[in-house]
Amino acid sequence: MKKNLLGYLMLIAANAAGQELYVFSEPASNIPAQTISLKLTGHFVTSDNINNRFSHRLMPQVYIGLNKKIMLTVSGTIANMHTPDFRYESINFYTKYRFLSKDQLHRHFRMAVFAEVSATRAPFHYDEITLMGDKDGVELGIITTQLWHKLAVSGTISHTQVLDKSRYNKVLYIPARNYQSLNYSLSAGYLLLPKEYTDYKQTNLNVYLEMLGQQTFDRKTYFVDMAPAVQLIFNSNAKLNFGYRFQLGSTMQRMTNNSWLVSFERTFLGALKKKK
Repeated sequence: MKKNLLGYLMLIAANAAGQELYVFSEPASNIPAQTISLKLTGHFVTSDNINNRFSHRLMPQVYIGLNKKIMLTVSGTIANMHTPDFRYESINFYTKYRFLSKDQLHRHFRMAVFAEVSATRAPFHYDEITLMGDKDGVELGIITTQLWHKLAVSGTISHTQVLDKSRYNKVLYIPARNYQSLNYSLSAGYLLLPKEYTDYKQTNLNVYLEMLGQQTFDRKTYFVDMAPAVQLIFNSNAKLNFGYRFQLGSTMQRMTNNSWLVSFERTFLGALKKKK
């Protein structure tokens, strides 16, 4: 009986903060301790800026909640965004440490730091710097998230260093390549349904609006994007996301000015707990 009650309370807690499960960025919160979450994301580009063709990327991810403060993520990508063939592209490791949490009834404020490292087979294309299969590199950043009942707002700022071998050779590239960037995002999520939460099996509907930007240091180029999204949460342990990202302004060469995202995630609460 106690175990069932505890599990029910965990599901309520996970559901209550559903509106900060952003589609294009990470919140300061982690997945629950001793939990594993499996996610598959598809990114779709209807027409890229060089070859004018459709391309897509699949990204399987494994989230591991070591404890309430530390989360690890391992992911890979399979894509044809940089090559004609659809093939294995990259591997990525991400860790987040939540160092501040001020929790109250129906609200909380949290802060976390994160680190990410990525290795890819993709050739060096475009000015934009991302570690989602496009570049070798490392990223360090900080996240703040504030939840007020049905509204969650989060901000992220980070710094990326590209570690591509071309950075260290003596070849003169024209135009010069970008290897360093400041990245930032501002995300908001709102719980539309249910109007009143009575059972963890209720389907949740969350809506999101995120602004994503980057400023490079090498050539002083930038972009700013907007990304609306909707999210359905089933049974408090499965998420289905739909998002569209489009450019507001840019001075850099990018793969695309707009793209689509579809993802599905299944969470297994307490999967790492030792059985007695």
